[in-house]
Amino acid sequence: MTYVPMTARSRAEGHRTATSLELFFDLCFVVAIAQAGRQLVHALVEGHPGSGVVGYLFVFFGVWWAWMNFTWFASAYDCDDVPYRITTLVQIAGVLVYAAGVSRAFNENDWTVAVIGYLIMRVALTAQWLRAAAGESGAARTAALKYAAGLLVCQAGWVALLFAPDGWRRWLFLVLVAAELMVPVWAEHGHQTPWHARHIAERYGLFTIIVLGETIAASTVAVKSAIDEHEALGELLPIAAGGLLIVFAAWWIYFAVPVHERLTSNREAIPWGYGHLPIFASGAAIGAGIEVAVEHAVGTAHISQVAANAAVTVPSALFLLAVWLLHSRHFKRGVAQQLVLPLSAVALLACTWAGSYAVLYAGLVAAGTVVAGTVLVGRTPEPAV
Repeated sequence: MTYVPMTARSRAEGHRTATSLELFFDLCFVVAIAQAGRQLVHALVEGHPGSGVVGYLFVFFGVWWAWMNFTWFASAYDCDDVPYRITTLVQIAGVLVYAAGVSRAFNENDWTVAVIGYLIMRVALTAQWLRAAAGESGAARTAALKYAAGLLVCQAGWVALLFAPDGWRRWLFLVLVAAELMVPVWAEHGHQTPWHARHIAERYGLFTIIVLGETIAASTVAVKSAIDEHEALGELLPIAAGGLLIVFAAWWIYFAVPVHERLTSNREAIPWGYGHLPIFASGAAIGAGIEVAVEHAVGTAHISQVAANAAVTVPSALFLLAVWLLHSRHFKRGVAQQLVLPLSAVALLACTWAGSYAVLYAGLVAAGTVVAGTVLVGRTPEPAV
């Protein structure tokens, strides 16, 4: 369609699925995720876990928030005409610019390129919200204008951040993060934009797959390179096998429950949406951790065995706990089902001290978690209707 008025989509719309443009949008985020993961690996193997994790969380927030902004808007107002497609492609260009600035932001606290990328994305998204406001009236129009105003004010803050002293930037970054998170809460007060529960659940699920897929890709490249350069097959096979089991289990656990059933209003949806930051960040960090374990196995990492193991076990445990807190616990019945994921997270952390086979043991724990959860659900009778 060349042009159609941008009006709200129905929350009751049947058979709502992700579009090819949304899938393309997600795929382009792989570049930014890969850049963030690569910088985390470099920091960890050099023995700088504190600054590495902090830098990773800062740059990953930018990735996640840009994706969030587009996803919720598209769920409510995607009209798939030519102007909509062009503005979305402009946002993709902004994502790629942001990705190009990740290493400088991570290593030098220089956010110039990253902020330029965000500026490109925000100009396009603000235009989308203004277009939505033009097609709405009353409370819906007010909400759309609030979103546009919030985007402009926050983006002005990011530009101003570039002129702040280096020592202040990361503290001011936290202030801007808080402001960003408050924009949807403020804009949606008095009117809930018509996002589609099944569509949102699918979009988050697809991004989870993107994150886990990047983990597998990064881990595979790391193992292949190590084998080619060091021929350390015996040391690398347990890491490869354990890492694969962890990723397989992460996918299984995340998609084990029908999360869309809980997304009935903003009261549930906003905390659920925000709560995916640790899921996405830890999911991507698993791949970085496997790369660290590989580098340690071939003797190129300047860290201890325990530190190398923790690079895998800590994000794996965090992933399980985050999934349990966000949605799994709402679908579990009985103490046994509720304890599976928290106890498995503890068991994963315990694997940190399991020596050179820690990643393999962690993978076996993750696989056992899936088996235990499946068996317990199968043995629990359905509630009487």
